[in-house]
Amino acid sequence: MRRPRTIVAALCAAALVLASCGGGGGGEKSASGNDKLTVGVIPIVDTAPIWLGKDKGFFKDEGIDLELKKTTGGAAAVPGVVNGEFDFAFGNVMSLMVAQDQGLPLKFVTNGTTSSGQAGKDFSGVVAPKGSDIKSPKDLEGKTVGVNNLKNIGDTTVRYAVEADGGDPSKIKFSEVAFPDAPAALSKGNVDAAWVLEPFLSKAVADGGTVISWNYVELSPKLDIAGYFTKNQKISEDADLVKRFQSAMNKSLEYSQEHPDEVRDIVGTYTEMDAKTRGDMVLPKFTPDFDRASAQQLGEAAVKYGTLKKAPDLDKLLP
Repeated sequence: MRRPRTIVAALCAAALVLASCGGGGGGEKSASGNDKLTVGVIPIVDTAPIWLGKDKGFFKDEGIDLELKKTTGGAAAVPGVVNGEFDFAFGNVMSLMVAQDQGLPLKFVTNGTTSSGQAGKDFSGVVAPKGSDIKSPKDLEGKTVGVNNLKNIGDTTVRYAVEADGGDPSKIKFSEVAFPDAPAALSKGNVDAAWVLEPFLSKAVADGGTVISWNYVELSPKLDIAGYFTKNQKISEDADLVKRFQSAMNKSLEYSQEHPDEVRDIVGTYTEMDAKTRGDMVLPKFTPDFDRASAQQLGEAAVKYGTLKKAPDLDKLLP
């Protein structure tokens, strides 16, 4: 079993790195003369647009040779950007709020994925295994729930859902379980329930699990989940390159929203999900723009549950 790592611990290490290094990343040219960019991404349906955009040549059209490297979540993506391993990375909104709380100068350059807004038809859910007595969010009191990273968007939204259902969110124990490992963790009884994203959510349900909370939708139907971010220094020093990345990424998001079948196909190239499961899974909404009201609501919940010390400054965080 891999060692658990919280986003806070990772950000503390990242802060030390930031204090001792410069811009990091970027500036390299490929043999074709394009700018080489490395982007850290989680291998889930949320990141389908960037994989699809690369496949369609949207980044090459902007003079960018794109390399995608897989990460487990914000706890890896944030330090990766700070230390120069990644020029940009995909990270959820909460990861960047926590980074800001820790004093790291990071900012989103474009949105990445948004809730479908429909309970019962979203790409994020909390799943209880077959035969479980957990039937609603309130039943998670005293139980162990798997999330991909601690003190992040998963446990924050799960706590919100439990409290909204009349439960005590302080009585939940959270355990780190990577999304690809969640279906097996449920089947083996390693956790009582797990927060899972597509395409692994469909797999967990196919194994007999039941979604007992649509945690994103329950916090806000318009909740933006994640986006692509970089250091403030790169935004100021490589403004043209950042603008070209934004342009290619936004085109990728818009194309993905209009071509769901191609989204399902591309997911099969970077996950082991079979065609049937990909065909059944619910897709997120893909849009370049952030909804500030839902971001503010998420920030307020994070302060309430102790994930953040203070409310985030959205003007400094969002494009």
